[in-house]
Amino acid sequence: MAQAALPGFRDFYPEQFAERAHVMGIWRDVARRFAFVEYDGPPLEPLDLYTKKSGDEIVGQLYNFTDKGGREVALRPEMTPTLARMAAARANALRKPVRWFSVPQLFRYERQQRGRLREHFQLNVDILGEADVTADAELLAVAIEIMRACGLSSSDVRARVSDRRLLRAMLAALGVSDEQTPAVFGVIDKLDRQPRDVSREKLAALGMTPDSIDGLLALMGDVTLDEIERQFGGSPEVQTLLADFRRYFGCLEGLDVLDWVTIDLKIVRGLAYYTGIVFELFDAKGELRAICGGGRYDNLLQSLGGVDMPALGFGMGDVVLAELLRDRGLLPERSEGPQVWIATESPSTSHAVRRAATALRRNGVSVEYALRDQQLMKQVKAAKAANASFVLTLHDPADDNVTTRHSWNPAPPPEWDRLLADADL
Repeated sequence: MAQAALPGFRDFYPEQFAERAHVMGIWRDVARRFAFVEYDGPPLEPLDLYTKKSGDEIVGQLYNFTDKGGREVALRPEMTPTLARMAAARANALRKPVRWFSVPQLFRYERQQRGRLREHFQLNVDILGEADVTADAELLAVAIEIMRACGLSSSDVRARVSDRRLLRAMLAALGVSDEQTPAVFGVIDKLDRQPRDVSREKLAALGMTPDSIDGLLALMGDVTLDEIERQFGGSPEVQTLLADFRRYFGCLEGLDVLDWVTIDLKIVRGLAYYTGIVFELFDAKGELRAICGGGRYDNLLQSLGGVDMPALGFGMGDVVLAELLRDRGLLPERSEGPQVWIATESPSTSHAVRRAATALRRNGVSVEYALRDQQLMKQVKAAKAANASFVLTLHDPADDNVTTRHSWNPAPPPEWDRLLADADL
């Protein structure tokens, strides 16, 4: 009986690898169009790099062990701590703002479910060294442009954005203390996953008055900046942060992505290190987990790497995105075949087959041919099975009926015939 892959891990046969390559090709293309450059780090890091950021409780979600040198290590569950470590090592030499992206394979020991496995590939896009909301808009535009490049539209995917600073200021105006705020954020984060009556009870238990709870929950659906201003116009802090948020939306309009975006103050991102504007991308039908999530984390590099540098970024996993593209019929149906299959009518031309293959390959054309003598019809069937785009048939020059040394089906780019002529074929 064949050995199966470990639970939560995937085998990538050529068909599945073609899907993965398709997604990663779009990731890299869009990131580079936005002038981000690619980096990578080791898949194995010191365990304390992760516990320093997320606490000891994260250990239960990691693949961690003691290595042969007695070091406590873990397979990377995320990329941000590695980014912080690398940026800290060269902080003074880096051109600001830093625009980096990576496509690491990540590992978490978690319960499997649709859209969540124990390993996945993830696009990480980060901007370091810029505090203005223009960087926040640029970051969201990258994520949305990836959706567009995948063939999706604003009717397929919605970007839900919020601002933790703004929400914190609104809570202060409602009488919520700094000490109460993290717990209130926790309730807000779960509003879509529990009955409103339960949320009301939890907010009341935290000391919020009925009027304050009503005022808060009234803004927890689709909301506009004008509605926020009407309710909190008396708070100078809210007014200042609203001005920044309006400027952010002005940038999104200039980047031609505003029609994808909805304000949703329930998006607080569960991780406490986020400090400002945050966002998540969801399929519009609400059938899948978040496609992507991120935001501003201005204090994280200081806590992890000792470098005081504003930062923001997002992560986009391959699993949920591939599910969505598969549902919409936007993934390649089969793995890509060779551009050219070379067939021959006679074993006497087998040497010419190899010469033709070499001439084409050295000029960037992918070529396959039968590795042993076969009848022509069998070679043609093999070309079809391989999904070859063109079939080049070499004819036996000793045949008196032959008027041409080779023929194509269908007609190839003209330069390919020139390559064969240069090789005396």
